Amino acid sequence: MGEQRVALVTGGAVGIGAGISERLAADGFEVIVTGRRAGVAAEMAERIGGRSLAFDVSDHAATVAAIQGAGRIDVLVNNAGWDHFDWFTDLPYETMRKLVAINLEGVLSCTQAALPSMQEHRWGRVITIGSEAGRIGSKGNAVYAACKAAAVGFSMSIARENARFGITANVVAPGPIETPLLREMTPHAIEVVTNQTQMKRLGTPEECAAAVSYLASEAAGYVTGEVLAVSGGMHLGG
Repeated sequence: MGEQRVALVTGGAVGIGAGISERLAADGFEVIVTGRRAGVAAEMAERIGGRSLAFDVSDHAATVAAIQGAGRIDVLVNNAGWDHFDWFTDLPYETMRKLVAINLEGVLSCTQAALPSMQEHRWGRVITIGSEAGRIGSKGNAVYAACKAAAVGFSMSIARENARFGITANVVAPGPIETPLLREMTPHAIEVVTNQTQMKRLGTPEECAAAVSYLASEAAGYVTGEVLAVSGGMHLGG
């Protein structure tokens, strides 16, 4: 790969993010692991030989300052997210705002902060972790699904705007993945989402990380504006 490239993974210390951080480090990237909890991010960074940053993606000013202060960024993985299950009519406005701030506004802030470095070096990858909820909807998860759908439209636009700089922008859309967050759901809810996949099983963080690894690679230089589902065929229905 020549000069070592730098990948920044938001929420990169737990769940899907941890799998992505580990995989990109194994691929030869210098990985910057970010998270709200400095100690957790630092522990992961030390384990994979990378760096860490602590900030909350819902804080625009702190996010921009941290990413711009990190130096060169070649690959941005917008992974940080937060979920809350409730019927939309029962959802408090404060919770709605938090969902939007983390799952959508955080993607906008991180991308706006990282793009100038990629444009300067005329190479880059913006990879956003979406969700099948953004394509097929999700009962009790309307605002989260709306944010993930918006992230797809945003990524398509970034792909159009930045192709001239050699930058690609793509989305990885996981289905139900075996993570601590998923295990907070009831056994019945887990069974329901598992049965919505064609493979009738949960995915793994490593399977999501493999998709990110490809999109971050030189081999994916002609792939942009795409949504790559890692969901066991969840979007197929039936």
